[in-house]
Amino acid sequence: MRPVRVIGGGLAGSEAAWQLARAGVPVVLHEMRPLRRTEAHRTDRLAELVCSNSFRSDDATGSAVGLLHAEMRRLGSLIMAAADRHKLPAGGALAVDREGFAAAVQEALEAEPLVTIRREAIETLPPAGDGLAIVATGPLTSAPLAEDIRATTGEDALAFFDAIAPIVHRDSIDFSKAWFQSRYDKPGPAGSGADYINCPLDRETYETFLDALLAGETTEFREWERETPYFEGCLPIEVMAARGRETLRFGPMKPVGLVDPRTGERPYAVVQLRQDNALGTLFNMVGFQTKLRHGEQVRIFRLIPGLERARFARLGGLHRNTFLNSPRLLDARLRLRLRPHLRFAGQITGVEGYVESAAIGLLAGLFAAAETRGLELAPPPPETAHGALLHHVTGGARADGFQPMNVNFGLFPPLSGRVPKSARKARLAARALAALDRWIATEARKIRVASPVAGAAGGG
Repeated sequence: MRPVRVIGGGLAGSEAAWQLARAGVPVVLHEMRPLRRTEAHRTDRLAELVCSNSFRSDDATGSAVGLLHAEMRRLGSLIMAAADRHKLPAGGALAVDREGFAAAVQEALEAEPLVTIRREAIETLPPAGDGLAIVATGPLTSAPLAEDIRATTGEDALAFFDAIAPIVHRDSIDFSKAWFQSRYDKPGPAGSGADYINCPLDRETYETFLDALLAGETTEFREWERETPYFEGCLPIEVMAARGRETLRFGPMKPVGLVDPRTGERPYAVVQLRQDNALGTLFNMVGFQTKLRHGEQVRIFRLIPGLERARFARLGGLHRNTFLNSPRLLDARLRLRLRPHLRFAGQITGVEGYVESAAIGLLAGLFAAAETRGLELAPPPPETAHGALLHHVTGGARADGFQPMNVNFGLFPPLSGRVPKSARKARLAARALAALDRWIATEARKIRVASPVAGAAGGG
């Protein structure tokens, strides 16, 4: 059996490779690091997390991404197994220890006999004569490969910027001002209900901070980058602030569900920090992705009460993100219409977020496995989170003006009949899981010749 080539060892590529191997299909997984570095990665590990350590909400009945978590677990996802093994306290969210998570994914793939990992840069799309391939090169596709994709598709690849949030050493935070609490004291995976560090701002402090933020010096774009739009779901903090003086108080600095124990009252605004590593020594500034210059970040963020003496393990940054006009270019099984031996997966397809990228990688792996074995695998039903996301990027969204999308219940077919608003999300989730179970029983089982190995994602 000819191996399927998977180009890119991020979350989508790693998940695709795992699903192929679980279906008994040999895989060659190509990863350009460490031979070629990117602006955002810091290690050469597979599935390295760069923008955040959060997989967002793990609530399978109240959030679409939590439902996607649940579906991926049922489908034997390597990414979710590694995340569950290395989760950290984060209120209602699923946050992971970055190093343990990436180590677990890499160790599982290195131990899989059907997976061969090659550290090399692929600069052109594989020809049809080389067999099936999955391109999962993510938001930082190398320039030569991106150019070949553009030349092949005849479409200009769209691009935007993702901004990265700073990480603070816990022991440099002043807990005479800051305190631990999750919004509404809500516990989550591995959490207690007091999982975030909260730094409160009164009105005067907020206004002073806002003035400094708006006046802060930012990095300059290169000439060819200046017309590239941001993704609305990951805007730099200073870009959000420029939209209005109250924008941050209704966004990442909203104080709802929090009470300052010193005053017994809700603060005017708040900065939250989320645990970033298993030791609990590093905390990520939630929603504070930024393109401020490094010196400006230190000066301005130390205006926040509790962070006056903050030491930063990593300062914020900015990187370019590239994605396809997938509704125009890809079919319902993620194949490039012009060259159907090629599939695309992950963020390059126009999904946004770690979980969504891995989910599309999972589907690409299953589709390629079925094709390799001469089978036709129907896409998952649109009532499922996987099906809704897949449908959106492969035809549900308008090709004209296509932009990246996180999974959300707005992508799902509506429920029939009258359903109380309070019950809507739970009903959508129950319908999705029932539909997925039927799909697994009738479709996915055709190609699943090996079940996920217990403990495969346990490394780290």
